[in-house]
Amino acid sequence: MGREFLDIFESWAESYDNSVSGKDEQYREVFRNYEAILEEVAVLSHGDVLEFGAGTGNLTEKLLEKGHKVTAIEPSKAMKKLFQKKMMAKSNVTIMDGDFLEFPVPNKVDTIVSTYAFHHLTDEEKAKAISIYRELLKTGGKVVFADTMFPSKADHKQAIEKAKAAHYDDLAHDLQTEYYTTIPYLQNIMTANDFQVKFKQWNDFVWIMEAVKQ
Repeated sequence: MGREFLDIFESWAESYDNSVSGKDEQYREVFRNYEAILEEVAVLSHGDVLEFGAGTGNLTEKLLEKGHKVTAIEPSKAMKKLFQKKMMAKSNVTIMDGDFLEFPVPNKVDTIVSTYAFHHLTDEEKAKAISIYRELLKTGGKVVFADTMFPSKADHKQAIEKAKAAHYDDLAHDLQTEYYTTIPYLQNIMTANDFQVKFKQWNDFVWIMEAVKQ
């Protein structure tokens, strides 16, 4: 359920904000338009928000700026520590331990969001998670996820080969070992759970999935 990657985030926490700013050449394209991607997720959200993989709180800050109440879920102790420091003077936000599948459920959820994290679940776990979210949301509720995904398995394979050719060994390793999925697969599981869904590409890796419960 994604917790097998916890060690990565425990060691990455202190340098995470530098990584997303584009200072790591291997991941520069992954994080291109990072601020705009977070802003768009916040704009597409409404009401009380449940955020998965809150990390250091970058998306959370934008959600709070839009006036949302946020329940943030984060399994990494190191990330939670930085999150709490960043949110020290802010209200309308609570952070709790949990992951995409096991988490404390807030009293009210209008939008479920996540950025750069859903790929930590296998495809089977992604389907299970979406079925859980379907039960949490009323008609008109939303799931808004930004993550690396691919139009097809062939595109995923091509991205791996391109990373190898550029000698981006860390990126190639990530693309091969984490659970990146395809847009058709996500389209199918969202539709099967009564969501109307659309996708928009923001760089060579990241798309935003906006799904509205019917």
